[in-house]
Amino acid sequence: MGVLDALRDFSLLTWLREGRQSRRLILLIVFIALLLDNMLLTVVVPIIPSYLYAVDDEAASTAKTNSVTSYTPSGTFQTIVSLYDNSTKTTSGGAELTTVKPLSQIPFTSTAITPHNTTDCPKGDEQLLNENVKVGLLFASKATVQLLTNPFIGPLTNRIGYQIPMFAGFCIMFVSTIMFAFSSSYALLFLARSLQGVGSSCSSVAGMGMLASVYTDDEERGNAIGIALGGLAMGVLVGPPFGSVMYEFVGKTAPFLILAVLAVLDGALQLFVLQPSKVEPESQKGTPLLTLMKDPYILIAAGSICFANMAIAMLEPALPIWMMETMCPRKWQLGVAFVPASVSYLIGTNMFAVLAHKMGRWLCSLIGMLLVGISILCVPLAKNIYGLILPNFGVGFAIGMVDSSMMPIMGYLVDLRHVSVYGSVYAIADVAFCMGFALGPSAGGAIARSIGFPWLMTIIGIVDIMFAPLCFFLRNPPATEEKMAILMDTNCSMKTRSYSTQGTHYQMGDDMETESDE
Repeated sequence: MGVLDALRDFSLLTWLREGRQSRRLILLIVFIALLLDNMLLTVVVPIIPSYLYAVDDEAASTAKTNSVTSYTPSGTFQTIVSLYDNSTKTTSGGAELTTVKPLSQIPFTSTAITPHNTTDCPKGDEQLLNENVKVGLLFASKATVQLLTNPFIGPLTNRIGYQIPMFAGFCIMFVSTIMFAFSSSYALLFLARSLQGVGSSCSSVAGMGMLASVYTDDEERGNAIGIALGGLAMGVLVGPPFGSVMYEFVGKTAPFLILAVLAVLDGALQLFVLQPSKVEPESQKGTPLLTLMKDPYILIAAGSICFANMAIAMLEPALPIWMMETMCPRKWQLGVAFVPASVSYLIGTNMFAVLAHKMGRWLCSLIGMLLVGISILCVPLAKNIYGLILPNFGVGFAIGMVDSSMMPIMGYLVDLRHVSVYGSVYAIADVAFCMGFALGPSAGGAIARSIGFPWLMTIIGIVDIMFAPLCFFLRNPPATEEKMAILMDTNCSMKTRSYSTQGTHYQMGDDMETESDE
């Protein structure tokens, strides 16, 4: 038994040692990190609007009940509507008079009889409209904090490597998940969502930078990033239905505790494979973040990511509330409505991770932006949950086209025009992603409240369609003069090496022929 245990330990150590150099295992870690991060991102989508509405409705009902049953000073008159008979009791001092009213005069719609809304179909009142703003701000807090954190995480990865920020992202996400599970107030939920932004910044920037550094070939890099975005897509796919079903049948705490357990498993894998205690800075100094942000081609790619994702970011807080107002859905349907978008995003990212390289990433992104705009314009036309299937499918598929094209092109633009260090450029990509998810819910909630959900969808649809032609400029971006000189030197050295190798073969062949003749 001791020999078997030793062999087992040896094989495990060998697997871990090989795993540290395995690109596939690194890809798996990034895949799982993005999966869990985006499950936490989207599992709250069907839970928070309904949960906050229930909390606010209960608080409002309690306040009304207290005001109805409050005592009045002696000598004044007070009318109390009985819930069990059709009489009105009027008291004055110590005397009590009872007057019987006809049933037709009983105010059955009064708050005293129906103290709070117990159905899944709340009225389109002021309280429900205010939820647009509150939910929008809460959803946007994560992306806003992530937006502010990214400019620091990108240069940090150049100094200490990708492993430590990646593991730090797991730790922060775990704390945020636990906070979501046990928070019952808006302030604590807001704090948990904001804390998640810091963890997401670490995981996204370090994960994408790590993939770009180990997959140096442009086509391989595109395929690897497409697979990693598949983890993001699966998180977006599983999150809303998982959250809505668990919330209705088990409760608010359960889905977050399950995510916390999965996060611990991912952290253990990172701890053994990546060795996050080791500082491994980049061998060369990367291009400054400000210089990259001035590059017009990087800005176009970042703008495509931002505006495409802003569409789904506006849908997330506003669509459940619009459905509650117009469709009278069950709680689980609030999350299931996002399933078509999630499924199509998963299909789009995996399909165009390969096709985008062949058809041209600029063309893939241009078509994707047009399709996002058209699909988002069709969302308000739906009359029931079934009418949302096709527009949401188109939105998710188109965003998958844009993300799977623009994420690899970010690394390609750095290789072509700047120093091949990827932390900062993927910080910019994540900033663009976060701007969409920060501006989308915050501005979208206010717009939906003021001019309505259909106009909100019209605005973002037109913006995506108008931005699409700019992707044409990414068709053949030029290299900078310094980078062109480096590429020419590299090509010359490769040709010289090739010629010298061929000459050696020829010389060896001549020697072999001479020896054979002798």
